[in-house]
Amino acid sequence: MIDEIIAGLLQEQPSISPKFFYDEIGSHLFEAITFLEEYYPTRTEKQIMMQYGEAMALVIGKCDVLLDLGAGNCEKGSALFNSLMPKEYRALDISKEFLEQAIASLQKEFPQIQMQAQTCDLQEEMVFPDLVGRKKIFFYPGSSIGNFDPDAALGLFKNIVKVCEGNGGLLIGVDLVKEHKVLSRAYNDALGITEAFNKNILLHLNRLVKTDFDLEHWEHYAIFNEQLARIEMHLRSTQSQVVSWPGGQKHFDGGALIHTENSYKYTQEKFESLLVGAGFKNVCSWTDPNRYFLVAYASA
Repeated sequence: MIDEIIAGLLQEQPSISPKFFYDEIGSHLFEAITFLEEYYPTRTEKQIMMQYGEAMALVIGKCDVLLDLGAGNCEKGSALFNSLMPKEYRALDISKEFLEQAIASLQKEFPQIQMQAQTCDLQEEMVFPDLVGRKKIFFYPGSSIGNFDPDAALGLFKNIVKVCEGNGGLLIGVDLVKEHKVLSRAYNDALGITEAFNKNILLHLNRLVKTDFDLEHWEHYAIFNEQLARIEMHLRSTQSQVVSWPGGQKHFDGGALIHTENSYKYTQEKFESLLVGAGFKNVCSWTDPNRYFLVAYASA
């Protein structure tokens, strides 16, 4: 993990993987972002899930195991318990401590469901040998799939198809292409919560790698790349500076960027084609009246 971070910082275009946003502080900050007026994805997805929840449940059916990818506080995953009635729930995320807190509370409310918090890096292949032969439903809400470039998303979907073994599928949320001003406001909120979330990744690196990033010398910078249909999030150096860590360092000019996240936006047609191209058999989709967001179930 440390080698991966240092390699990213030493690139000609320095970058930090967005998975490092989600330490305990970052997880709480993202939770706060979801309540912002400017940040439409969470509430729009929730509206879709509430309006079409029964239809989704009919298509999906009951399952043996619900695997919640990027589970966070487990609120979205647990909302499916009554409709999908899983025998087991696995919450998977990069920050296990945050997951374990959520699971401890949830287990008391649903004692009949076996629960497990599991650290998971979705950029690596997922393998669940103990779940072979069981009906598995993967749940990946919140448009986190947008953090993957389309080729990486395709690879993740192929992995899920393989793990499902022809029994189960993927319920997933994805952000749709829309007006630039709506996208820009969502990633540049007036309260500066997204800025704090973005800059906190440097504090996480200071703990993990013993870097000496000074947050006062960095600012949040997010733009929409129309050609690639993605929001690009960066940290921009406000002055010439050297960042050091044990055994190395990197010089940053004033204005230099560290790329922290992409958030790809899709059309419905392109996203459904991506799922089918990965090997899913059937795709059912639901969206909101503004067509801001899409929830799809892809059967394996």
